[in-house]
Amino acid sequence: MQARALFPFTRPYLPFQAWAQKAEPCFVSPVAMSIHHEYGLWHAYRGALAFAEPIEVPQPTVDVSPCATCADQPCLSACPVDAFSGAGYDTEACATHLSSSDQVDCMSRGCRARRACPVGTHYVYEPAQAQFHMDAFMRARQEF
Repeated sequence: MQARALFPFTRPYLPFQAWAQKAEPCFVSPVAMSIHHEYGLWHAYRGALAFAEPIEVPQPTVDVSPCATCADQPCLSACPVDAFSGAGYDTEACATHLSSSDQVDCMSRGCRARRACPVGTHYVYEPAQAQFHMDAFMRARQEF
């Protein structure tokens, strides 16, 4: 069976998070990142395969977001610039903070909101990997 490779970083941008929610127990978290019941906010989709014919995909076994039982939701209060709210993710506030001299923790260890999530803490990115992703976020913002 032949397939075509698809990537989340090429235009047109494809709905990787929506696809993930159909394929495994992923949900939209309060900080708009996709959350997995085991990996928490520490997972990503680097590619997908597009098949010409439909294939059977097992239904996700978990149907309730871990956020639904998280009373404190520390992800919402961890961001030093309150970039996450009911209105969405304020990427400009985040990027401005990351460009400032106060950003050392967020740039070197990754997003504080992400790190505050109690789900999947065994999968937290190592500092070098976190730095790589934060640098990529900042580079991507420069492209627009």
